[in-house]
Amino acid sequence: MKTKNTRSTDTPVPNEHRGRLLQAMATVAATQGLAATSIAAVVAEAGVSKRTFYEHFKDKDACFLDLYRAASASALRTLREAVQPERPWQDQVEHALGAYLAHLASGPQLIRMLFVEIHHLGPAGALVRREVMQHLADFMLETINAEREVLSATMAVAAVGGIQELVLQAIERGEAAQLDRLTPSASAVVRLLAGAAVEGGQKKGPPKRAS
Repeated sequence: MKTKNTRSTDTPVPNEHRGRLLQAMATVAATQGLAATSIAAVVAEAGVSKRTFYEHFKDKDACFLDLYRAASASALRTLREAVQPERPWQDQVEHALGAYLAHLASGPQLIRMLFVEIHHLGPAGALVRREVMQHLADFMLETINAEREVLSATMAVAAVGGIQELVLQAIERGEAAQLDRLTPSASAVVRLLAGAAVEGGQKKGPPKRAS
């Protein structure tokens, strides 16, 4: 008797057409830029119809934003997989950031397009960018504060913002393929902000009375 092929209910079945459309958007937009990218070019690259495209995405911008989320989620997985819990948090952060930046550098054309184009999509782009930055900030808080609170939520967001700006500046200089060189600077940003948070907490207390 033939056994029935079953899948775990915890593992979602990937949507082939959606994945092909996201890959096609990455290929076309990285080559032509988002403004010059047409839905016709995306569906031609994906080998599907326009009807299929609209079954998954409202418009071109929606497809791009999902691509941005997917690429960011992939980079975040690299961060999480690089964590070495037995090491001091400073070493963990440097090692994980090195892996994260190397991951970005492995697809310089795509990363250049994603980091630049997201700023051109108005409120929708800003919302998704903040969403992604918050995921990165949450990762920092989980990793750095595993044993005791060293980094505040505000400083975590500031650290992510600083690192993202370093990446964007490197991209603008044409150095997207060498982003891993930013590892020491990115790690220093985190350490300095964590130190500022600790120092600020130590300084809290009742104000001194004037003599």
